[in-house]
Amino acid sequence: MAALELAGKNALVTGSSRGLGRQYAFDLAQAGANVIVHDQSEKSAAAFGEAKSGFAVAEELAQLGVNTHFIAADVADPTQAEKLVNGAIERFGSIDILINNAGGDIGFSTPRPEPNDALDIDVNDIRSVVERNLLATMYVCKFAGRHMRDRRSGKIVNVGSVAGHVPVSGGIIYAAAKLGISHYTRCLADQLRPYDVNVNCISPAATYTARFSATRAVPSEEGKSRLQRIAHPEDMSKIVMFLCGPQSDYLSGETIVCWK
Repeated sequence: MAALELAGKNALVTGSSRGLGRQYAFDLAQAGANVIVHDQSEKSAAAFGEAKSGFAVAEELAQLGVNTHFIAADVADPTQAEKLVNGAIERFGSIDILINNAGGDIGFSTPRPEPNDALDIDVNDIRSVVERNLLATMYVCKFAGRHMRDRRSGKIVNVGSVAGHVPVSGGIIYAAAKLGISHYTRCLADQLRPYDVNVNCISPAATYTARFSATRAVPSEEGKSRLQRIAHPEDMSKIVMFLCGPQSDYLSGETIVCWK
């Protein structure tokens, strides 16, 4: 029954050629949804060896018997974000599910800002992190949300971070941007409530992805409980699938924080 829950639904998952977004896309497809795979470029999937290209990821999803397509766009650019949404609608006819996953603590010209605090961080890195996370989410929600409002149907899942709910000494701008996504979710949910559009947010814990493993050293987790260990993509995806499915039909404006 679970495999049929989202049959016929059309989903757009930003940043889905790699990492957590890729897991969300695969789980949606396994549940029967058609999926638009997205990333900043078709080559983004190869950055950490997760796939040959965004098109290759879409081809993998197609093997599950659903319609898929890859679209490249820089969602930090509102013009490209609008083209992405319009392209998804043109391809499938509608967007029933939007997962705003694209983002990351990514510097203007480096993999991560350095320094990465509040005072010594380069101003270009501040702009880069806020644009990639908070503004990109707002842009895609604006265009997809209007479509859902007109249809009086849809589910939006925004992706924040547990870093936005605890004090941090590194990645402060990233944490602030992710917390902004949580409050934006609450406000957007209120605006779309009269139109039967659900808007919720997940704030994932630290999760093993190719990028995570390549950009930091992970200490031994021996002796830690399941809820103390670093998560795996499927751990977070189960929560996202709940927010996309019928079990959450009466839930809107909430942020699920995955504490570690």
